[in-house]
Amino acid sequence: MRDLLREFVSERDWSRFHSPKNLAAALSVEASELLEPFTWLATGNKDELDDAKLRAIRHEMADVLAYLLMLADSLDVDLHSALLEKMAINRTKYPAQKVRGDARKYSEYDE
Repeated sequence: MRDLLREFVSERDWSRFHSPKNLAAALSVEASELLEPFTWLATGNKDELDDAKLRAIRHEMADVLAYLLMLADSLDVDLHSALLEKMAINRTKYPAQKVRGDARKYSEYDE
């Protein structure tokens, strides 16, 4: 995926626009656009989504992924390692036996 994106950007001479700040901003915009097909739905579950909404969601998800991958590439971040690291942190913050079925943030739990 990284190589596909590098080639696409290179063919268009867009790399000069792809600073980490710009990529992070674009990622934020695309993540916001992902919400649009869900607007005014009760839950956004798949049974509420027609083919057009599912296609729009799929395309926005692809945009989010593309910008995330380009941002990681620009900062030499190994996303797999970053995810493993963050999951280890989250396992400590949110021990399953303590938080099961509770959506509060870790700082809201009684000690």
